[in-house]
Amino acid sequence: MSQPMRSSLPQDLSNALSDHVAHTAQSVVSIQSNHSRSSGFLWRPDLIVTADEALAEDGGISVTLPGGKIAPAAVVGRDPTTDIALLRIDRVDLAPVALQYTPVRVGTLALAIGSRQGAPIVAFGAVSFVGEEWYSLRGGEIDARIELDLPLRGISEGGLTVDASGGPFGMAVFGLRRQVLVIPATTVERVAGRLQTHGRIPRGYLGVGLQPIKLDGDKGNGFMVMSVEPNGPAATARLQQGDVIIKWDEQGVRDLHSLVRALGPSSVGSIVKLVLRRSGAPLETTLTIAERPEI
Repeated sequence: MSQPMRSSLPQDLSNALSDHVAHTAQSVVSIQSNHSRSSGFLWRPDLIVTADEALAEDGGISVTLPGGKIAPAAVVGRDPTTDIALLRIDRVDLAPVALQYTPVRVGTLALAIGSRQGAPIVAFGAVSFVGEEWYSLRGGEIDARIELDLPLRGISEGGLTVDASGGPFGMAVFGLRRQVLVIPATTVERVAGRLQTHGRIPRGYLGVGLQPIKLDGDKGNGFMVMSVEPNGPAATARLQQGDVIIKWDEQGVRDLHSLVRALGPSSVGSIVKLVLRRSGAPLETTLTIAERPEI
C-alpha cells in the first residue's frame, strides 16, 4: 500500500520566503553612525533611505554594503517628523529596490529585512493593523497607518518590509513603546524625493511659545502665549506674552498636537486669522506662517 503524499505547502512557502530575503537583501545595508547601529535600503543607486531616529545626531556615518564592503556616507537630508533620512554614497553600481505602492491588507504575511555587517537579518510576522493616513507626534504626514506583529531587532530599524510575494511596501521603524510600524512606500517616495531636491522638509513656524489652557466657564481650550520670539511671525502679528488664542481660522483650538498638524509643509506662507483675549478683552489679528528656520 503506497504512503500518502505529504503536503509540500509549508516547504514551498519557506523556500519562497527565503528567496525573497535573498533577493531583497541585495538592496539592504547596515548603517553605523557614532554609537548607533541600524539598517537602510538603496532607494536610488547612490542614495540610501533609513530611519532618522536611529541615526546619530553627529559624527561620521559609514555603510556596510551587501557582501561586507564598507563605504562612507553623507547626509543629504533628514525629516524627523516622518522618521525618514536620506544618505548618499559614492557608488552608482548598486541595485536600488523597486518599492510597491499598492495598499497592504491586514493579515498579510510580512518580513522585516535588515542588515548586520552586510548580512541579512530577518523578522517574520504579519500585518496586524492598517488604517488611514495619520500624523506623527511631530506633525509628519504618513500616508497609511501600518502596524506589524513581529519581533524587530534594533539593528533592523530602517530596513525593508516585504509581503509574501516579495513586494517591498515600506520601511520598518519603531513607534511608541517599541511598537513596530511601517513608513509606507508612498511616504518614503514623497519625502525622500523632497530631501533629494531640497535637503529638508519645510515646516510652519509661528515664533511663539504656547501653553494649552482651559478657558473659563467650560468654554473649551485655548493657548496662552508664554513667549514671543523677536522678528518672528507672532511678533509681526503683534502678539504679546499673556495673550490667549481662542480661535484659529474661525475654529476653536484643541491641543498642541492639532496645532503641530496644522503647521505642515503646505502651511508655509499661508495667512491665518486669530481670535485672542488680551487682558480679558477680545482681539482679532492675522498671522502669516513662516518656514521654520534651520537650527
